[in-house]
Amino acid sequence: MGAKMFDPEGVGVHNGRWFGMPFSVSEAALALISVPWDVTSSYGGGSSRGPAAMLEASTQLDFYDPWAPEAWRRGIATVPIDDAILQHNNELRPLARKIIEAQEEGKTIDPRALQKINRASGELNIRVEYEARKLLGAGKLVGVVGGDHSTPFGLISALGQKHESFGILHLDAHCDLRERYEGFEGSHASVMFNVLRDVPRVSHLVQVGVRDFSTAEMEFARTHKKVTLFTGALLAQNSFVGVTWAEQCRQIVSALPSRVYISFDVDFLSPSLCPGTGTPVPGGVGFDEAAWLVRTIRDSGRTVVGFDLCEVSPATVLDAVVGARMLFKLCGQILK
Repeated sequence: MGAKMFDPEGVGVHNGRWFGMPFSVSEAALALISVPWDVTSSYGGGSSRGPAAMLEASTQLDFYDPWAPEAWRRGIATVPIDDAILQHNNELRPLARKIIEAQEEGKTIDPRALQKINRASGELNIRVEYEARKLLGAGKLVGVVGGDHSTPFGLISALGQKHESFGILHLDAHCDLRERYEGFEGSHASVMFNVLRDVPRVSHLVQVGVRDFSTAEMEFARTHKKVTLFTGALLAQNSFVGVTWAEQCRQIVSALPSRVYISFDVDFLSPSLCPGTGTPVPGGVGFDEAAWLVRTIRDSGRTVVGFDLCEVSPATVLDAVVGARMLFKLCGQILK
C-alpha cells in the first residue's frame, strides 16, 4: 500500500512497519532503528523482545495527537528488524547469565566468556552506528527502539560526528553512570558513563527522574561538570510544596542546550505503566507528564536531533501498548 492509498482512519494494517504506516525510508522524515538486544540485562530480561511487541501493538493506535496533530504525515519509516542481532543476542544471553550468577554466588568469572560478551557489545555499537550514519547522511531524523539501554550508544556516537555539540535529556530511574557493571563494559548500567567518556561533543547530560543509584554514581553525577540532576526525590519534593509539573519541566529544559537528544528508559514511568521492565523502581511519572516534558522541549524552540526508547519488556499487553504509544508521542513532537 502506497502513501497515497493509506487510510489513517481505517483498520490498523500489519505490514511490518511502525503504526502500519506506508512510508519507505526514502519518503519519511524520521526513520526508526529497532535493536533487539538485552545480553547484559542484570535483573529481569526480555527487552530484546520489546521492538517486535511494540511494533505489533503500534498498529492499533489512532493517529490524532492533540499536541502534534498531523505531524506523523511527515513520515515515520521502519528500518527492518535485523533478525541476526536477535539471534546473536539469544546465543549470548545464557553465557552472560552464567557470568552474573557466578558473581552472585561468589565464584570466579571465566575471563574468556566476559571478553566474548564485551566484544559482542562493542560490535553491536559499531553496527548501530553504521546504520545511523547512513540515515543521518541521507538527511533523516533517527530514533532507536531498544532493547536494553545499551542499544542507543551507536546512534549517539553517530550524532557526535554530525553535530558540533548537543545535550542529552536522560529520562530514567537509574543514572547508568557505572564504569562497568558485573564486568560488562557495554552494560545498560554504563551507557551514560560510556557516552561522557567516548562522545566528547555531548556538552550536557540532564538526568531526570533517577531514583535508584549507587553512592559512587551520585558522587560522579554531582561532581561532573556536564551532569545536571533532577532526581525523583527532588521532583516529588517540589510537587509536595506546590511546584507545578509545568514549572518543573521549564526548569529541566532550561538546563539543556539548543540541540537535544532524548534518551527515554521506560522505567522513568511509574512501574504501574510498565510492569515488565527489567529493573522497575517505585515512583516515577505518569504517561501524560512524560509527554508534557517532551512537548516543553519543542515549545522552547530547541531542536531534537534524535532519540531512543528502551527497556520495554513485553511481559504484559500493557507494556507493549504503553511503549508503542510513548514512541508515537516522541515521534510526533520531533516531527512537529
